Amino acid sequence: MHGVIVIDKPQGFTSFDVIAVVRKLTGQRKTGHTGTLDPNATGVLPVLLGAATKAQDLITDHDKSYVARFKLGITTDTLDIWGEIRTETESRVSRGDVEALLPRFTGEISQIPPMYSALKKNGQRLYDLARQGIEVEREPRKVTVYRLALAEFDEEKQQGVLEISCSKGTYVRTIIDDLGAALGAGAVMTALCRTAACGYTLADCVTLDGLKKLCESGRAEEKLRPVESLFASYEVLEVSEAQAKRFKNGGALDKTRTALRSREVPDGKIFRVKERSGEFLGLGELSGELVKIKKLFFSM
Repeated sequence: MHGVIVIDKPQGFTSFDVIAVVRKLTGQRKTGHTGTLDPNATGVLPVLLGAATKAQDLITDHDKSYVARFKLGITTDTLDIWGEIRTETESRVSRGDVEALLPRFTGEISQIPPMYSALKKNGQRLYDLARQGIEVEREPRKVTVYRLALAEFDEEKQQGVLEISCSKGTYVRTIIDDLGAALGAGAVMTALCRTAACGYTLADCVTLDGLKKLCESGRAEEKLRPVESLFASYEVLEVSEAQAKRFKNGGALDKTRTALRSREVPDGKIFRVKERSGEFLGLGELSGELVKIKKLFFSM
């Protein structure tokens, strides 16, 4: 099997746990994923099978969307409800108070990554240091929050739900922790669901139990999405049969003999190269007057 199966990751599973299950169910030994989800998080986890694993370092759509639940009045060492409590205070925040602060955390913002994260400092994972009781200085990082909305808020329970669309590298836990600090109440994340990643949404997902049933009935390919779907954000460049043959054999294409001949196209632009029959051949990158091979994905 070659392609992508989008899993709705269950809580309590690491991303690698999911890959192990998919590998066993499908019998495809070559597998990978496009972005780690914490064990307590759920939602969209695209799993790459076979030739699709060659796309791991090329996937462009790193923007993601989440639904996150939070509770005010508590802070923990992990910035979520599963950590050790550091402070507890009585919180009397209104919905209006929360909404008034959301613009502060929208757009390009600076975040200090949490200690309980997979980032490395001097070759060591931050979470490994944190588990030893060691806290080190972390450099602030620029990330972009495209949308931050308060979907629900219970003023009596001081709990709410945020809808977030953001760039790669954004820590939702940190947004909630920073929001709680700005409110003077403290806050922790209590649940996280990734609703979109790599162009896929929850509607594209299958559960592990659902995939098991499909595999048992020999219908797993019903949920298999083509490798090309990973690159839906790239423009298509159709080529002739002769050009397709040249491209498959590793040869660059003359721009002036393609549909790009009369267009101003910047160097470095990447295209989905397809034969006119519809076969996806791979990615091509414009360099001067040539469309060079970025990576091939055609079926042998």
